[in-house]
Amino acid sequence: MNAPVELAVIQQHLIDPEICIRCNTCEATCPVGAITHDANNYVVDADKCNLCMACVPPCPTGSIDNWRTMPKARAYSIEDQFGWESLPAELPAEELAAAGVAEAAPAAASAPASPAPAATEDKFISTRYGSTLPPWSAAHAFTNLYGPKAAQKTVTATVVGNLRVTEVGTEYDTHHIVLDFGSMPFPVLEGQSIGVIPPGVDEKGRPHHARQYSIASPRNGERAGHNNLSLTIKRVLEDHSGKPVRGVASNYMCDLQVGDKVEVIGPFGASFLMPNHPRSHIVMICTGTGSAPMRAMTEWRRRLRASGKFEGGKLMLFFGARTQQELPYFGPLQNLPKDFIDINLAFSRTPGQPKKYVQDALRERAADVAALLKDPNAHFYVCGLKSMEEGVVLALRDIATQAGLDWETVGAALQREGRLHLETY
Repeated sequence: MNAPVELAVIQQHLIDPEICIRCNTCEATCPVGAITHDANNYVVDADKCNLCMACVPPCPTGSIDNWRTMPKARAYSIEDQFGWESLPAELPAEELAAAGVAEAAPAAASAPASPAPAATEDKFISTRYGSTLPPWSAAHAFTNLYGPKAAQKTVTATVVGNLRVTEVGTEYDTHHIVLDFGSMPFPVLEGQSIGVIPPGVDEKGRPHHARQYSIASPRNGERAGHNNLSLTIKRVLEDHSGKPVRGVASNYMCDLQVGDKVEVIGPFGASFLMPNHPRSHIVMICTGTGSAPMRAMTEWRRRLRASGKFEGGKLMLFFGARTQQELPYFGPLQNLPKDFIDINLAFSRTPGQPKKYVQDALRERAADVAALLKDPNAHFYVCGLKSMEEGVVLALRDIATQAGLDWETVGAALQREGRLHLETY
């Protein structure tokens, strides 16, 4: 007698919409394109997901670390997931049995890890080299103190400053916004982020989801010794396809007045952190509001330098924008001492000038960058639009190769030692 055929069972990878802050880290990290999103949710395509786990460590909230035991034929489609407001419950054992599963495996808190796929000969995978480990000398980061799964869901901050940091008259304005937490604990480090919850509801009558913003101030506050922090926020007027759209959170934040209250969750992030050991070098590569964590790191090093209590290493900044007028903090950058920070600017839309991107600026400084790639005390940080990521990592590869270094050895060391961090969106 033939044994009954058992239907294929999978541990389906799902993202918790109640915890997700829509930061795009998972989609940017996934090497097989299994993660996508719409205006509501980030979702995982069961037909593409190979359980490589590349997306799990970088997730700042843990929303990515969810699994359901499912008959493969009944796996939740991406259309199903787009409509979710919360994760579905596990299928009961009886239902799994009725679907033809002889004995359902217990639900897994997380799927068994398997190695991320290696880069193929014809496709360069930049995320393969980004580290999910912090530098060895990084300070301890507190995370998820406030949020859906925390004892306290949100914390209220008060706006104590809102300053435009791009030239008036440009199409897009970028604001430097300072939030004060009063007596409520909210410890942060350079490289971390917070979630801001816009008031009101969406077109379906549901409360708005939190939006993630990188912190632009150092650990002891925008104003030193105060329980506050700053954000760098660009007003969104069009989506990534160029279609007109008014960003809910960005416009809300840019229009805030001093004294207004803001609901905040977080902080998030435990890897995109700066080194703290003496003579450590920091190479910062960013575009637009990706400058926020770089500003935080630079300001903390500036304060340490002024105190005379810390011997910092080299600081290099590669900062890109369409034009000088759209570059946040252009004026303050000019006032930083030249012997403190090495600034390299790249503009892609300057009239009458050839397009220049941050990866081009890196190549122009190849000798200096190569020396830092060789130095175990040098740490590289990339933050900005997803479109810059591959170009930057390819530039690092080419610079290493031209200097006679084996890139695979160098790239592996950068990842293993927490020395190359990619945070793009």
